[in-house]
Formats: sequence, C-alpha cells, structure tokens
Amino acid sequence: MTQHIALTDQTADGTKKPDAAVVRDALGVGVAVGLSGFAFGVTSAGSGLGLLQTCALSLLVFTGASQFALVGALAAGGNPFTAAAGAFFLGVRNAFYGLRLSQVLALPRALRPLAAQWVIDETTAVTLAQPTRRTARIGFTVTGLSLYALWNLTTLLGALGAEAIGDTRAWGLDAAGPAVFLALLAPMLKTATERAVAGLAVLLGLGLLPVLPAGVPVLVAALAAPLALVAESRRGGRADGDATDDPPGPDARRAPRGTAGTSGAEEGR
Repeated sequence: MTQHIALTDQTADGTKKPDAAVVRDALGVGVAVGLSGFAFGVTSAGSGLGLLQTCALSLLVFTGASQFALVGALAAGGNPFTAAAGAFFLGVRNAFYGLRLSQVLALPRALRPLAAQWVIDETTAVTLAQPTRRTARIGFTVTGLSLYALWNLTTLLGALGAEAIGDTRAWGLDAAGPAVFLALLAPMLKTATERAVAGLAVLLGLGLLPVLPAGVPVLVAALAAPLALVAESRRGGRADGDATDDPPGPDARRAPRGTAGTSGAEEGR
C-alpha cells in the first residue's frame, strides 16, 4: 500500500509515462467493455424491465456484474428482493476498490462523491497500473468517462433494439452477460487460491441452481471465498508442523560428534 500512497508525478528512474499512452490504454479498456452494454440492454429488456428501468440501472448502478446478476435472476423468475441482494453483494467489492483508490488518486473532497460512481473493476485496474499519481488520475478519468458514456449509450440501443430482436434466448443473447463477466474475470485469476475460489463458486452455483430459488445460488456461491481461505490456512499450518517435526539431517547429526571430538582434543592438549 505504501508504494501507491507515495506516488508522485515522476517514476523512480526519473522518466515519465507519456499522457498519450495512458489515454490510449484507458480508451481501449473503455471502448472494449462499454460495447457490452448493448448485451445488457437486450437482456434487461428481455427479462421484463422497461426502457426507463433498464437505462436507470446503467446510469445509477453502473457495475456490469451486478446489473447482469439482477436481470438474470429476474429473467429466471426469481424474487426481486433476492435478485437485488445478489446484485448488492456483487457490488460490495467496489467499496474496497474505493478505499484503495482514494489513497492513490488523492482527489479533493468535493470530487470524491462524483468519482465514486466510476469506481469499478476496469477503472481500478487501469489506475493501479500507472506509475505516477498524474497518470493514475488520467487513467481513472479517461477510463471512467469513456466507459460510462459508451455503456449507457449501448444500453439504450440494446433496450430499444430488443423488440426488433425478439426472444433473446433464440439468439443466445441471454448468455452474453455471463460470457462478458467471465471474460473480465479470467485474467484476474492469477494464483492457485483465486482459481480455487472461482472453481468452487461455479460448483456451488451450478449445483444449487436446480434446488434453490433464482438468485439464491449466487449468494451461496460467495461462501467459496472463506471456505477456500480456511482450507489454505489449514494446509499451510500442516506444512509448518511437518517442517518442525522433520528429523535433523545428516550434517546436524554429525555436528555433536564433531563438537565432542574437538572438546576431547582440547582437553588432551
């Protein structure tokens, strides 16, 4: 954390990252992810939400995973409160992103409530990849602005085009949401623990889908994280115990004899 808190306007080796490169990278993320708002608009309209409701979700919620989880649960006939709860818990991670970014960006207090609307996976990834505070602010602003504008525009187009498309399931667009979410998630699974959490969550979600109301399996799948962490801590504890119980090696067993022989020679002298 100290590494990012101490960000300045210059890197450690005295060089600066060009602003144009930061803008290019940020726009690439904003455009690539923003286009998937079309899939959300179509899926939301197909789940029974109206045009204003669909656009309000993108304008006010603006977190793709939560939005797709909400409309997916509603489309499956789930209880609205259960669907909203699942979307809420998926969005809680943004609060932790905010704690991190508040120290990296160090924005004036007046701007923080506005910037909080753009604290999502993509803006966090682009911001934390920057070497200086200046480039971090540029990356956050360009990613947030481009993604927010394009996401809402494509949401509107998708909701308007849903009637012309007809049944989204016939086109396979109902799977667009999970596909986009997996595409965003997969590159983040870098450690064995993270992959274990993801795999266990998939097993819990799919295994409980036939027996629980729509939306509830998403909540239960969140238990994958503490279960995986507990299993990892126990495995680490056993490994430490085995290392402690290991018998001394040959060198360690020879050391006392050598010491004794040396002492005897010293006594003889």
